[in-house]
Amino acid sequence: MTIATALGLGLLMVFTAFLSGIFGMAGGMVLIGVLLFVLPLPMAMVLHAVTQMASNGWRAFLWWRHIQWRITVYYVTGCFIAVGLWSLTLYVPEKAVALLMLGLSPFLLRIVPARLMPATLGPLQALGGGVACMALMLLTGVTGPLMDQLFLRSTMNRRQIVATKASCQVFGHGSKLLYFGALIEGAGSVEPWVLAMAVAASMLGTSLGKQILERLSDAQFRSWAGRLITVLGLYYVGYGLVLLAGIA
Repeated sequence: MTIATALGLGLLMVFTAFLSGIFGMAGGMVLIGVLLFVLPLPMAMVLHAVTQMASNGWRAFLWWRHIQWRITVYYVTGCFIAVGLWSLTLYVPEKAVALLMLGLSPFLLRIVPARLMPATLGPLQALGGGVACMALMLLTGVTGPLMDQLFLRSTMNRRQIVATKASCQVFGHGSKLLYFGALIEGAGSVEPWVLAMAVAASMLGTSLGKQILERLSDAQFRSWAGRLITVLGLYYVGYGLVLLAGIA
């Protein structure tokens, strides 16, 4: 990776961590899309995992008093179950498939009848959500709107949502790093200085985003989060279709 490319990615990582620092979501979706454009899929997954572990780990540290640990434990258990199942096949999707699934996920969730969606977030929902979200993460790189919808349906306030999601995502992205870094051949290696820059950029962006989150109301938080996910979903559907058609 050239220095110019790495520095460009570093600025992007600050911005995406800033987004995630505010909403606890969306930043990872932006980052994985760019990484999939410039890197092979396994390598993109590894760098994305390291970046997101740093971003979410720092966010969890900043908001640790608000973490709902019971939900985290059940969610992480579901993640481990999903990784165990996927490791039986070691499936790696094509880029077009990953982007299409990433973009379609918010819209697929919206057509599911409300009675079939969890009304709240309890231990059983957290366990099932961990399995489903980890499967989506191994397919697309992020949990996307699936995890967002799971947490936005809970009775937690915005600080608890951001803090608990961050604690869950540290383990989720750690599992993704294990899958693509240790189990999948061809992931390649990322220079240590690039990884160090990614960690620093993620921590900086997350700290800046915390200041904005403090100023938002719970209603503003939920409204803007939904809009961001819709816009990103539409973009990735278009991007995936372009790749699938062989235009780019």
